[in-house]
Amino acid sequence: MLKSTGIVRKIDELGRIVLPVELRRSLGISERDALEIYVDGSSIVLKKVRSSCVFCDGTRDIRTFRGRNICGKCLRELRADQDL
Repeated sequence: MLKSTGIVRKIDELGRIVLPVELRRSLGISERDALEIYVDGSSIVLKKVRSSCVFCDGTRDIRTFRGRNICGKCLRELRADQDL
């Protein structure tokens, strides 16, 4: 179910729109955050990309290793396995 914000923005000559600061703050969107673009019928939906661990899908203590996200817990487990 879509909820109207009453906010209207025009697309500029480069195809960009500006998300109002109040909306970004309320949704926890910061500068440089990645947004994924979806199409639902004739609607465009933007969703903030949440980084998650490739092993456990956790979202806490995420680090990037060789282009993949891994949480601290799984990283410690991998290191422990290497010590065997």
